[in-house]
Formats: sequence, C-alpha cells, structure tokens
Amino acid sequence: MTIRPARVDDAQAIAAIYAWHVANGTATFDTAAPDAGAWAEKIADFLARGMPFLAAERDGGVIAYAYAARFRDRAAYAHTCEDSIYVSHEARGGGIGSVLLPALIDAARAAGFEQMLAVVGGGEPSSVALHGKCGFVHAGRMRNVGKKFGRLLDTVYMQCDLREDRT
Repeated sequence: MTIRPARVDDAQAIAAIYAWHVANGTATFDTAAPDAGAWAEKIADFLARGMPFLAAERDGGVIAYAYAARFRDRAAYAHTCEDSIYVSHEARGGGIGSVLLPALIDAARAAGFEQMLAVVGGGEPSSVALHGKCGFVHAGRMRNVGKKFGRLLDTVYMQCDLREDRT
C-alpha cells in the first residue's frame, strides 16, 4: 500500500468509497453522496490551498482517503482542522486507517495546523478506537443530533494536539 497526495483523477474512486458509506453507514450524516465532479473540485481546492488530502493506493487503485479541512472558517480557528477518513468497504479491517491517519496527522502538522478534531458521526466504535490509537482524546459527545436510517445518532468529538511529538 502507498500513501500519497490525492489527485483530481482519484475523484471517481473517492466518490465510490464515500457513496458506500453514505448508503450503508452512519459515519457520515450525508444522505446523498456527491458525484465524482464534486470530489474533483474538492480535491483541486484542497491542493490549491495547500491542505492535506491523501489517498491510499493498492495495486493501482485507491482503497482509502483522508483529508484535513479547517474546522471553522472564522480566523480564530485557522490553526484547527477536522479530519475525515474513509476506507473502501472491501478493504475495511485491514489496518489501513492505522497507517493513513498518522500520515494525515503529519501532513496537517506540516500544513501549519496545531489542533486536529475528529467529529465521529454515529459514535462509530471503530473510528473512536482508531482515533484513540493515534493519540486523540475524548473531547465531548452530542447526543441525538443526527437521524439516519430511522435512528437518532450521537456525534463524538475527539482532539489531537499536533504540537505534541508522538514519535
């Protein structure tokens, strides 16, 4: 597996990965998946702004991706980012997140971010565990803030201080 910066031509694969999570999971509260064109625009925007957007590739195909976006647009939040990480359904459980998330943390630190927040939709146990393994600490829980598949869902907030060296 190779971790590399995402490219605009990864948009179709990224759209497919995310669409599966929209249709089948609660990690995202989206109920309609953006198309490949929207993903191409997002990747191009991240690249233009120097923000990290990574792809995990195996055998020439993208199997996971992760990016760090500013947490809020207000100037006081400029040093804080929020991570997003998604692994293809077929590749889940293979340890990809344990390689991809640390790479994203390093890329976010290199981009000048000092804090990274994880907003874990549905309080997904695997995502909470992954973030905890990578140095995130519990920062809060908002109860019953989302509704998907007829269920009320919590959102778990976790935080990683990027100023701390975790090596």
